[in-house]
Amino acid sequence: MRVFVTGATGFAGGHLVSQLLEAGHTVYGLIRPSEEGQAWPFQPLVGDLLDAASLQTAVLAAQPDVIYHLAGQADVGASWRQPALTLALNAGGTANLLAAVVSAELRPRIITVTSAELYGPLPIEAMPINGWSQPNPVHPYAISKLAASQLAQMYRTRFELDVIEARPFNHIGPGQMLGFVVPDFASQIMAIQQGRKTPHMVVGNLAAERDFTDVRDVVRAYQLLAEHGRPGTPYLICSGHPVSIRHILDLLIELAGVEVEIATDPARMRPSDTPCLYGSYDKLRHDTGWQPQIPLRQSLADVLSSYQP
Repeated sequence: MRVFVTGATGFAGGHLVSQLLEAGHTVYGLIRPSEEGQAWPFQPLVGDLLDAASLQTAVLAAQPDVIYHLAGQADVGASWRQPALTLALNAGGTANLLAAVVSAELRPRIITVTSAELYGPLPIEAMPINGWSQPNPVHPYAISKLAASQLAQMYRTRFELDVIEARPFNHIGPGQMLGFVVPDFASQIMAIQQGRKTPHMVVGNLAAERDFTDVRDVVRAYQLLAEHGRPGTPYLICSGHPVSIRHILDLLIELAGVEVEIATDPARMRPSDTPCLYGSYDKLRHDTGWQPQIPLRQSLADVLSSYQP
């Protein structure tokens, strides 16, 4: 099968590409012009989410049976600093890709990836979130993902594209860049273990609760959706239970076998941080048989191992 992956050089995209290649698929990946000349495990196609013509050229070259659209701006904090760019990349980039497919007169199955962050703060009695829960975005990243979702629905209805929306909650695992909670904690804790840092950490909001799933389970869900998913309401990809950021930190410290003094800095609190967010993957399990396989403790141990010298 011919597969085209946007975001192929990113965190989830890299894990998806590995699994697709292992399954024997021919994989084309979108890369930026600045990434040309590097060695990639997939067949690289140069393009830019903000350049519709470059996306059409890439889609025509790939002639894909399936498109996985993972590319975009994924940092909530960065979305506050660059709201217009976040909207352009996440919503505009999705529109440009879908328009490219229409212009190319191709009919691949398209897996678009949005985010559970678009639900925003909901009362605890509204948990777990499901595909019928109402969005309530409270930051630019969430708004951009809601716009991307609505654009995908519009293109599916107007142009009869075979679009399926995957809506993952927080995913973690080896290879995630700094700027996200688990790699930020893990890199500091391993530096303490290795004697490169004093045993002191300054953190933000530890009370927030999130639904964490291993990235390898998440991208396995994307593949199952390509095989068995049905267009319609989005598929939530999650573990089904909330975990506090405090628990994540405590587990990482325990696994590393270190003692750390923790201090909270109010300046590190995000504007409009959602207190609790977790979902239900019942629809995904019903249609594809998917369920998470890698436990949280193993995910965190693998992240710590990735920082070993």
